Amino acid sequence: MNDSLSALDRRRLRWRARRGLLENDLIFTRFLDRHEDKLDEEQVSALMRLLELPDNQLLDLLLARVEPAPPLDTESDRRLLAQLRAA
Repeated sequence: MNDSLSALDRRRLRWRARRGLLENDLIFTRFLDRHEDKLDEEQVSALMRLLELPDNQLLDLLLARVEPAPPLDTESDRRLLAQLRAA
């Protein structure tokens, strides 16, 4: 993450990324292990928007069973989703 996000912010993000479905949890853990230190505020915001989704809907997005629909159909949301899918 960038310098404006503290260690506490990073811990909160990891806690928020914990999911009820193991598949989602594994995807987010792997993604954060690889990219956490490089996330900018736009990416964190996109991540938080995705984390608002119910687990099954989120898994469908992560596995590319469906594509994002408004309000998650923004460039930043699509970029982050592509990174998550590649993780």
